[in-house]
Amino acid sequence: MRRAWGVGMLVVLALAAGCARPKPVVAPEVSRPSQAAAPAAEPAPSREVAPEPAVQPASLPESEVSASELPADVEAINKAGYLKDVFFDTDKSELRPDARDLLAQNARWLQQHPTVKILIEGHCDERNTNEYNLALGWRRANAAKDYLVSLGVAADRISTISYGEERPFATCHDESCWWQNRRAHFVVTGK
Repeated sequence: MRRAWGVGMLVVLALAAGCARPKPVVAPEVSRPSQAAAPAAEPAPSREVAPEPAVQPASLPESEVSASELPADVEAINKAGYLKDVFFDTDKSELRPDARDLLAQNARWLQQHPTVKILIEGHCDERNTNEYNLALGWRRANAAKDYLVSLGVAADRISTISYGEERPFATCHDESCWWQNRRAHFVVTGK
């Protein structure tokens, strides 16, 4: 009887340990090189999801504003919405055509404002592990950075960070929110 009770307790403890979710890993707020370590291959999505709607490039605020005419406060610049987020497919870090169009608009604005520095945040939806999502967020942020650099924006003006799933834009638990959370978000950090 004592042996059966001991075995039963071991099974319960093993199940409880297997169900515990690991504590989120907080990414340091420093720039990472675009060759950051990442998993060798992305796992296939856990279920079939309908393709998300293509995000139409939104019109940017008047981009002919000179750097001296930009608001003095970077928070006001960010609220003005000069730089637009780009979105990604499930478990992907490759840029979609609509993302490339938005990044081209962002690059033009950054070239018109050569003293502005930015941070690109990589975000993911809530599916997969925290570690996987942090790595995927890095790949997304660095894909956006690499494309901006290829369009002529100086690399030393751009930092990247990954928040994985930890800072969702939308909080429901289905595709109507998930697609909004799979993004690279742009933050002006200096003028």
